[in-house]
Amino acid sequence: MAQVLKAVTVAMLLLTGAVASAAAPPVVVSSKLSSESAMLGQMIRLLLEDRGIPTLDRMTLGATPVVRKALLAGEIDLYVEYTGNAGFFFNRANDPAWKDLQLGYELGSKLDLAANRIVWLAPAPASNAWALAVRRDIATRHRLVTMSDFARWVREGGAAKLACSAEFANGGTLRSLERTYSFHLAPRQKIVLAGGETAATIGAAAARTNGINTAMVYGTDGGIVAADLVLLEDDKKDQPVYAPVPIVREAVLRARPEIADIVRPLLASFTRESLQALNARVQIDGESAEEVAGDYLRSKGLIGPARNR
Repeated sequence: MAQVLKAVTVAMLLLTGAVASAAAPPVVVSSKLSSESAMLGQMIRLLLEDRGIPTLDRMTLGATPVVRKALLAGEIDLYVEYTGNAGFFFNRANDPAWKDLQLGYELGSKLDLAANRIVWLAPAPASNAWALAVRRDIATRHRLVTMSDFARWVREGGAAKLACSAEFANGGTLRSLERTYSFHLAPRQKIVLAGGETAATIGAAAARTNGINTAMVYGTDGGIVAADLVLLEDDKKDQPVYAPVPIVREAVLRARPEIADIVRPLLASFTRESLQALNARVQIDGESAEEVAGDYLRSKGLIGPARNR
Protein backbone atom coordinates (compact mmCIF):
# COMPACT_ATOMS: atom_id res chain seq x y z
CA MET A 1 0.00 0.00 0.00
CA ALA A 2 2.84 2.38 0.91
CA GLN A 3 4.45 1.75 -2.47
CA VAL A 4 1.19 2.54 -4.25
CA LEU A 5 0.77 5.79 -2.30
CA LYS A 6 4.36 6.75 -3.07
CA ALA A 7 3.85 6.12 -6.78
CA VAL A 8 0.64 8.16 -6.79
CA THR A 9 2.35 11.01 -4.94
CA VAL A 10 5.25 11.10 -7.42
CA ALA A 11 2.85 11.04 -10.34
CA MET A 12 0.86 13.91 -8.88
CA LEU A 13 4.00 15.96 -8.29
CA LEU A 14 5.15 15.39 -11.85
CA LEU A 15 1.73 16.31 -13.18
CA THR A 16 1.60 19.43 -11.03
CA GLY A 17 5.03 20.50 -12.24
CA ALA A 18 4.09 19.89 -15.85
CA VAL A 19 0.89 21.88 -15.50
CA ALA A 20 2.71 24.74 -13.75
CA SER A 21 5.37 24.78 -16.45
CA ALA A 22 2.77 24.75 -19.20
CA ALA A 23 0.87 27.60 -17.54
CA ALA A 24 3.97 29.74 -16.98
CA PRO A 25 4.22 32.80 -19.26
CA PRO A 26 6.98 33.08 -21.89
CA VAL A 27 10.47 33.80 -20.59
CA VAL A 28 11.49 37.34 -21.55
CA VAL A 29 15.12 37.10 -22.66
CA SER A 30 17.03 40.37 -23.03
CA SER A 31 20.53 41.66 -23.57
CA LYS A 32 22.71 44.73 -23.37
CA LEU A 33 23.61 46.73 -26.47
CA SER A 34 26.90 44.98 -27.27
CA SER A 35 27.04 42.44 -30.06
CA GLU A 36 28.40 39.78 -27.69
CA SER A 37 25.57 40.32 -25.22
CA ALA A 38 22.98 40.09 -27.99
CA MET A 39 24.60 36.97 -29.48
CA LEU A 40 24.70 35.16 -26.13
CA GLY A 41 21.14 36.23 -25.40
CA GLN A 42 19.99 34.82 -28.73
CA MET A 43 21.76 31.55 -28.01
CA ILE A 44 19.92 31.19 -24.72
CA ARG A 45 16.59 32.17 -26.26
CA LEU A 46 16.94 29.70 -29.14
CA LEU A 47 18.04 26.97 -26.74
CA LEU A 48 15.01 27.50 -24.50
CA GLU A 49 12.68 27.52 -27.51
CA ASP A 50 14.23 24.26 -28.72
CA ARG A 51 13.43 22.70 -25.34
CA GLY A 52 9.80 23.74 -25.54
CA ILE A 53 10.01 26.86 -23.36
CA PRO A 54 8.34 29.84 -25.10
CA THR A 55 10.30 33.09 -25.03
CA LEU A 56 9.95 36.77 -25.86
CA ASP A 57 12.88 38.54 -27.55
CA ARG A 58 13.88 41.83 -25.88
CA MET A 59 17.48 41.95 -27.12
CA THR A 60 19.64 45.08 -27.10
CA LEU A 61 17.37 46.75 -24.56
CA GLY A 62 19.98 49.25 -23.39
CA ALA A 63 23.20 49.79 -21.48
CA THR A 64 23.91 47.92 -18.25
CA PRO A 65 21.89 50.20 -15.92
CA VAL A 66 18.83 49.97 -18.17
CA VAL A 67 18.86 46.19 -18.48
CA ARG A 68 19.64 45.72 -14.81
CA LYS A 69 16.75 47.99 -13.79
CA ALA A 70 14.38 46.11 -16.11
CA LEU A 71 15.35 42.78 -14.55
CA LEU A 72 14.87 44.03 -11.01
CA ALA A 73 11.50 45.50 -11.98
CA GLY A 74 10.33 42.21 -13.50
CA GLU A 75 10.06 43.70 -17.00
CA ILE A 76 12.50 41.09 -18.32
CA ASP A 77 13.34 37.66 -16.92
CA LEU A 78 16.86 36.75 -18.00
CA TYR A 79 19.95 38.30 -19.55
CA VAL A 80 23.72 37.70 -19.65
CA GLU A 81 25.67 39.81 -17.16
CA TYR A 82 29.42 39.80 -16.41
CA THR A 83 30.68 38.64 -13.02
CA GLY A 84 32.93 41.63 -12.27
CA ASN A 85 30.05 44.09 -12.59
CA ALA A 86 28.66 42.91 -9.27
CA GLY A 87 31.43 44.90 -7.61
CA PHE A 88 29.73 48.06 -8.88
CA PHE A 89 26.18 46.84 -8.26
CA PHE A 90 26.93 46.31 -4.57
CA ASN A 91 29.55 49.05 -4.02
CA ARG A 92 32.31 46.50 -3.45
CA ALA A 93 34.51 47.21 -6.45
CA ASN A 94 37.72 46.83 -4.44
CA ASP A 95 36.92 43.34 -3.17
CA PRO A 96 39.71 41.01 -4.42
CA ALA A 97 37.11 38.29 -5.09
CA TRP A 98 36.30 39.85 -8.46
CA LYS A 99 39.79 38.99 -9.72
CA ASP A 100 39.04 35.28 -9.44
CA LEU A 101 36.33 33.75 -11.60
CA GLN A 102 34.98 31.27 -9.06
CA LEU A 103 35.23 33.56 -6.03
CA GLY A 104 33.65 36.43 -7.92
CA TYR A 105 30.86 34.21 -9.18
CA GLU A 106 30.13 32.89 -5.71
CA LEU A 107 30.14 36.33 -4.09
CA GLY A 108 28.05 37.98 -6.79
CA SER A 109 25.58 35.11 -6.77
CA LYS A 110 25.19 35.30 -3.01
CA LEU A 111 24.74 39.09 -2.94
CA ASP A 112 22.25 39.22 -5.81
CA LEU A 113 20.10 36.41 -4.44
CA ALA A 114 19.95 37.91 -0.97
CA ALA A 115 19.25 41.46 -2.09
CA ASN A 116 17.17 40.97 -5.22
CA ARG A 117 16.11 37.31 -5.52
CA ILE A 118 18.18 37.10 -8.71
CA VAL A 119 19.80 33.73 -9.45
CA TRP A 120 23.15 33.47 -11.20
CA LEU A 121 23.36 30.41 -13.46
CA ALA A 122 26.64 28.74 -14.43
CA PRO A 123 29.21 31.19 -15.88
CA ALA A 124 31.41 30.80 -18.95
CA PRO A 125 35.11 30.04 -18.31
CA ALA A 126 36.25 33.18 -20.14
CA SER A 127 36.70 36.86 -19.34
CA ASN A 128 35.81 39.98 -21.30
CA ALA A 129 37.94 42.23 -19.10
CA TRP A 130 39.91 45.19 -20.37
CA ALA A 131 43.35 44.18 -21.62
CA LEU A 132 46.18 45.23 -23.92
CA ALA A 133 46.92 43.65 -27.29
CA VAL A 134 49.99 44.30 -29.44
CA ARG A 135 50.73 43.77 -33.11
CA ARG A 136 51.91 40.23 -33.74
CA ASP A 137 55.18 41.30 -35.38
CA ILE A 138 56.04 43.34 -32.27
CA ALA A 139 55.01 40.53 -29.93
CA THR A 140 57.13 38.01 -31.83
CA ARG A 141 60.18 40.25 -32.07
CA HIS A 142 60.18 41.14 -28.38
CA ARG A 143 58.74 37.89 -26.97
CA LEU A 144 55.62 39.52 -25.56
CA VAL A 145 53.10 37.01 -24.19
CA THR A 146 52.12 38.45 -20.82
CA MET A 147 51.72 41.86 -19.25
CA SER A 148 54.94 41.17 -17.35
CA ASP A 149 56.69 40.79 -20.72
CA PHE A 150 55.16 44.04 -21.95
CA ALA A 151 56.28 45.88 -18.81
CA ARG A 152 59.83 44.58 -19.22
CA TRP A 153 59.84 45.79 -22.85
CA VAL A 154 58.62 49.26 -21.87
CA ARG A 155 61.16 49.55 -19.03
CA GLU A 156 63.92 48.63 -21.46
CA GLY A 157 62.93 51.53 -23.71
CA GLY A 158 60.53 49.67 -26.01
CA ALA A 159 58.67 51.94 -28.40
CA ALA A 160 55.18 51.08 -27.17
CA LYS A 161 52.42 53.37 -28.40
CA LEU A 162 48.93 52.74 -27.06
CA ALA A 163 45.53 53.64 -28.49
CA CYS A 164 42.89 53.79 -25.79
CA SER A 165 39.83 55.61 -24.49
CA ALA A 166 39.80 58.49 -22.03
CA GLU A 167 38.08 56.22 -19.52
CA PHE A 168 40.85 53.65 -19.80
CA ALA A 169 43.64 56.24 -19.62
CA ASN A 170 42.21 58.41 -16.86
CA GLY A 171 39.73 56.24 -14.98
CA GLY A 172 42.29 54.15 -13.17
CA THR A 173 42.63 51.05 -15.35
CA LEU A 174 45.88 52.00 -17.05
CA ARG A 175 47.34 53.35 -13.80
CA SER A 176 46.44 50.10 -12.06
CA LEU A 177 48.22 48.07 -14.75
CA GLU A 178 51.24 50.38 -14.52
CA ARG A 179 51.43 49.94 -10.73
CA THR A 180 50.97 46.18 -10.78
CA TYR A 181 53.53 45.58 -13.52
CA SER A 182 55.95 48.42 -12.74
CA PHE A 183 56.01 50.32 -16.02
CA HIS A 184 54.97 53.77 -17.20
CA LEU A 185 53.78 55.07 -20.55
CA ALA A 186 54.75 58.68 -21.17
CA PRO A 187 52.13 61.05 -22.65
CA ARG A 188 53.77 60.71 -26.09
CA GLN A 189 53.17 56.95 -25.89
CA LYS A 190 49.38 57.29 -25.48
CA ILE A 191 46.82 58.37 -28.03
CA VAL A 192 43.34 58.82 -26.60
CA LEU A 193 40.74 58.27 -29.30
CA ALA A 194 37.43 60.12 -29.30
CA GLY A 195 34.70 57.71 -28.25
CA GLY A 196 37.31 55.11 -27.42
CA GLU A 197 35.50 52.08 -28.79
CA THR A 198 37.73 49.03 -29.01
CA ALA A 199 36.96 48.67 -32.72
CA ALA A 200 38.73 52.01 -33.20
CA THR A 201 41.71 51.15 -30.99
CA ILE A 202 42.14 47.77 -32.68
CA GLY A 203 41.86 49.36 -36.12
CA ALA A 204 44.46 51.99 -35.24
CA ALA A 205 46.94 49.35 -34.09
CA ALA A 206 46.34 47.18 -37.15
CA ALA A 207 46.81 50.17 -39.48
CA ARG A 208 49.81 51.46 -37.50
CA THR A 209 48.14 54.88 -37.35
CA ASN A 210 50.61 57.43 -35.93
CA GLY A 211 52.91 54.57 -34.97
CA ILE A 212 50.33 52.86 -32.75
CA ASN A 213 51.29 49.25 -32.03
CA THR A 214 49.27 48.51 -28.87
CA ALA A 215 45.49 48.62 -28.38
CA MET A 216 43.11 48.74 -25.48
CA VAL A 217 40.77 45.78 -26.01
CA TYR A 218 38.23 43.59 -24.31
CA GLY A 219 39.39 40.01 -23.88
CA THR A 220 36.81 38.47 -26.23
CA ASP A 221 36.82 41.20 -28.91
CA GLY A 222 36.27 39.77 -32.36
CA GLY A 223 38.73 42.16 -33.94
CA ILE A 224 41.79 40.88 -32.05
CA VAL A 225 42.41 37.89 -34.30
CA ALA A 226 41.21 39.63 -37.46
CA ALA A 227 43.71 42.45 -36.87
CA ASP A 228 46.50 39.95 -36.10
CA LEU A 229 47.04 41.24 -32.57
CA VAL A 230 48.33 39.26 -29.60
CA LEU A 231 46.29 39.55 -26.41
CA LEU A 232 48.63 39.95 -23.43
CA GLU A 233 47.85 37.70 -20.48
CA ASP A 234 47.13 39.47 -17.20
CA ASP A 235 49.50 37.12 -15.40
CA LYS A 236 49.39 39.00 -12.09
CA LYS A 237 45.58 39.23 -12.14
CA ASP A 238 45.37 43.01 -11.99
CA GLN A 239 41.97 43.28 -13.65
CA PRO A 240 38.65 41.87 -12.41
CA VAL A 241 37.29 38.85 -14.25
CA TYR A 242 34.26 39.63 -16.39
CA ALA A 243 32.91 36.18 -17.15
CA PRO A 244 29.58 36.00 -19.00
CA VAL A 245 26.91 34.69 -16.63
CA PRO A 246 23.17 34.33 -17.30
CA ILE A 247 21.14 35.81 -14.48
CA VAL A 248 17.43 35.13 -13.98
CA ARG A 249 14.65 36.15 -11.64
CA GLU A 250 14.16 33.53 -8.93
CA ALA A 251 10.39 33.41 -9.53
CA VAL A 252 10.95 32.52 -13.17
CA LEU A 253 13.47 29.81 -12.31
CA ARG A 254 11.09 28.40 -9.70
CA ALA A 255 8.41 28.09 -12.40
CA ARG A 256 10.84 26.57 -14.90
CA PRO A 257 13.71 24.99 -12.91
CA GLU A 258 14.94 23.12 -16.00
CA ILE A 259 16.37 26.39 -17.36
CA ALA A 260 19.52 26.00 -15.24
CA ASP A 261 20.37 22.58 -16.70
CA ILE A 262 19.46 23.67 -20.23
CA VAL A 263 21.79 26.67 -20.18
CA ARG A 264 24.74 25.09 -18.31
CA PRO A 265 26.36 23.14 -21.22
CA LEU A 266 26.14 26.17 -23.48
CA LEU A 267 28.13 28.39 -21.14
CA ALA A 268 30.59 25.59 -20.39
CA SER A 269 31.32 25.25 -24.11
CA PHE A 270 32.87 28.71 -24.43
CA THR A 271 36.53 29.69 -24.31
CA ARG A 272 38.04 33.11 -24.82
CA GLU A 273 39.16 32.03 -28.27
CA SER A 274 35.76 30.67 -29.30
CA LEU A 275 34.04 33.87 -28.16
CA GLN A 276 36.57 35.93 -30.11
CA ALA A 277 35.79 33.89 -33.24
CA LEU A 278 32.03 34.17 -32.74
CA ASN A 279 32.26 37.90 -32.07
CA ALA A 280 34.33 38.34 -35.23
CA ARG A 281 31.49 36.93 -37.30
CA VAL A 282 29.18 39.63 -35.95
CA GLN A 283 31.59 42.53 -35.46
CA ILE A 284 33.82 42.02 -38.51
CA ASP A 285 31.86 39.92 -41.00
CA GLY A 286 28.53 41.61 -40.37
CA GLU A 287 26.45 38.48 -39.70
CA SER A 288 23.42 38.84 -37.46
CA ALA A 289 23.66 37.84 -33.81
CA GLU A 290 20.75 35.43 -34.23
CA GLU A 291 22.30 33.75 -37.27
CA VAL A 292 25.64 33.22 -35.53
CA ALA A 293 23.84 32.00 -32.41
CA GLY A 294 21.88 29.38 -34.31
CA ASP A 295 24.92 28.17 -36.23
CA TYR A 296 26.90 27.75 -33.03
CA LEU A 297 24.15 25.85 -31.24
CA ARG A 298 23.80 23.46 -34.17
CA SER A 299 27.56 23.01 -34.49
CA LYS A 300 27.70 21.92 -30.84
CA GLY A 301 24.70 19.62 -31.17
CA LEU A 302 22.75 21.70 -28.67
CA ILE A 303 19.78 22.20 -31.00
CA GLY A 304 18.60 20.70 -34.24
CA PRO A 305 18.99 17.23 -35.73
CA ALA A 306 22.54 16.81 -34.40
CA ARG A 307 21.22 16.66 -30.84
CA ASN A 308 19.99 13.29 -29.62
CA ARG A 309 16.37 13.76 -28.63
